[in-house]
Amino acid sequence: MGIDDRIENKAEDLGGKAKEAKGKMTDDERLEAEGKAQQAKADLKDAAEDVKDAFKH
Repeated sequence: MGIDDRIENKAEDLGGKAKEAKGKMTDDERLEAEGKAQQAKADLKDAAEDVKDAFKH
């Protein structure tokens, strides 16, 4: 796991933020919730990467 995973996580986070923003603009609660869930998933993946990095060093 490395920089590629972190880039994918960041892209997923940004996609979630865009989805959430679009949901807010269109009053689509489902889309907004999907965006928040996507961001949370990316955050969890980032946390897992941090743990892996901590054990490497």
